[in-house]
Amino acid sequence: MNPVDDLIRLRERVAAKCRDTGQEHLLERIDTIPANGSKYHYLRTIDEIDLESLKAKFEAAVSAEKHDASKEIVPYTGKVGSASDEALLAKSYRAGIEALGAGSVACVLLAGGQGTRLGHDAPKGTYDIGLPSGASLFQLVLQRIMKLRELAKLHGGTSASIPLYIMTSPMNDDVTKQYMYQHDFFGLPPSDVRFFCQGTLPCVTNEGLVIQESVKSLAFAPDGNGGIYPALLKTWNIDDMEKRGIKHVHVFAIDNALVSPADPAFIGYCINENADVGNKVIKRASPDEKVGMVAETVDGKPVIIEYTEATPAVREASKHASICNHFYTLDFLREKAIPGAEGLYHVARKKIPYWDSRTGKVVQPATSNGIKLESFIFDVFPLSDAMAVWEVSREGDFAPVKNANAEGAADTPDIARRMISERSRAWLAAAGTELFGDTESDLCEILPGTSYGGEGLGEYHGKRVKCPFKM
Repeated sequence: MNPVDDLIRLRERVAAKCRDTGQEHLLERIDTIPANGSKYHYLRTIDEIDLESLKAKFEAAVSAEKHDASKEIVPYTGKVGSASDEALLAKSYRAGIEALGAGSVACVLLAGGQGTRLGHDAPKGTYDIGLPSGASLFQLVLQRIMKLRELAKLHGGTSASIPLYIMTSPMNDDVTKQYMYQHDFFGLPPSDVRFFCQGTLPCVTNEGLVIQESVKSLAFAPDGNGGIYPALLKTWNIDDMEKRGIKHVHVFAIDNALVSPADPAFIGYCINENADVGNKVIKRASPDEKVGMVAETVDGKPVIIEYTEATPAVREASKHASICNHFYTLDFLREKAIPGAEGLYHVARKKIPYWDSRTGKVVQPATSNGIKLESFIFDVFPLSDAMAVWEVSREGDFAPVKNANAEGAADTPDIARRMISERSRAWLAAAGTELFGDTESDLCEILPGTSYGGEGLGEYHGKRVKCPFKM
């Protein structure tokens, strides 16, 4: 095919798309773009965008923004299972470890973020929070899965496979893969680790016009953690799960240093409750804690509502905080979440640099000038017919790593490290170990290879262990 003719046809097709969707401004300076490949690449970028779908997403999101949905949200009234109920915990654990042993459980790790707020110029998962082992957040997750594989086999499991699907973003996909290969996947079989990239959407003005970041490029932004649903489908990972015999999927975020991947008790509770969706939660510290809350619609559908969007009555009555830790059946993902997530987008008004066609320069706006369309992972929860809520302790399950260490700062590496240290000491104490020395030390660590959840420490019963320790 003649390259010139190909470029002409591409330009005509893109011009028609822009004309039909009111985006003609994207081609106003097309003739100023060099013909040495930049023009073709720019036109291909526009051609690959579903501008009709983008318009529909924008209109739906703006309409939803104007609608005060908070008045239709009431406190959650459904059943909540608790890990503090020892009999229920044991029953749930048995069901979960059986599912793991049968090879029917997969993990999806949300790892698209950078460590910018931590002062870490790399994927957040590569961050070392300062444990004695020097383990990164990625290492903690993968080695916990390795330990769980052993436990499932010890409980009579016939399969040791717990596949891990890692959702990256365009900004960190290559580096994340390189990091994993450099560290040999921390012991997991490479065939059990699959990467897929979160999607992006063009940024738009308040009127819905696509923003140019230069004469030959558009402004894009990640589509939110709710982008997991279309991304799983587009990358064939839903099909891969089905081929592997996966029935249950555990989804969680990389920035929780205490996360228990493929948590047997959580998974088992959801299975026993015949749930299609599960939400692991912690008790809210106070009615004023600024966290997403478990609530429901007036017709009884489960939702997560942000603190800023909840009415005072809901903030006061809602007892549980959502921690981005979810269970799904594969059937729910395929049949409800993926098709249902298509139109569920929110408006995020941001300061977005843009190219001014009149001056030919990039403008850094001082105030919000545009919109990033985002979807949230919990947007599909109202599609559930049976959601299970599983309450765990904050101390044992939730140590978010979001902000750099600073006096008075929350969700820091220092706090997460201390929580891991305190949990390690608590596990040994529960095993009947006498701790001595600096029992307030922040340098105590039980490695994932030693124990997944406090089990397997019987050899320390009746012994004295000096703090600090690493074992």
